[in-house]
Amino acid sequence: MSLQQIKQGLAGEWASIAPEIRPSAVKNPDGTLKPFYLKRSFKYLEGDVFELTIDNSADPYGAVPLARIFIRGHMAWQGPHPVAEGAQKVDFVADVAYEVTPLNPAFADLLGKVAAQGYGPWQVGQAQSIFGKTFVPFGLVAGTNFKEYDLVYLRGDMLFWGARNIDGRGFDTEANRPTNLQIPLARK
Repeated sequence: MSLQQIKQGLAGEWASIAPEIRPSAVKNPDGTLKPFYLKRSFKYLEGDVFELTIDNSADPYGAVPLARIFIRGHMAWQGPHPVAEGAQKVDFVADVAYEVTPLNPAFADLLGKVAAQGYGPWQVGQAQSIFGKTFVPFGLVAGTNFKEYDLVYLRGDMLFWGARNIDGRGFDTEANRPTNLQIPLARK
């Protein structure tokens, strides 16, 4: 497929098939990585605009919600990716919006301790913008836009991004761009 065909195929809404697991950058006392459980909802809009909502949970079945993360920004297409025929390198830049909504009282309390400066009280169900601000839990620094060096691969009604690095490294540099495919999103 050409890049234009990929963009046309990507247009619309996508969602996780089931709760997903990936390694986080946080380690357990024994040095193993803590799991990060989530469900994703993604929209690709005109002008290479994307919206991503991540619902994070404390358990693998998504029964104990922790937080909702909402990101809106732009996708920059960087050319073919060798992981699969038709895959493309894509940079996701959160240059429009970035919000966090605690969905659990314990998580809201934790945010009140580790992310109080520059924010109002963290309350369950109330979103706060972290856009352009320092947000220690995610390693965000004031004045910079969150950016991930990722990939996109379409196959039928399945949308694949890159699989997280097994050592918990983020996609924060070109060298950390993924080399494998993650569990796909399905067209809504």
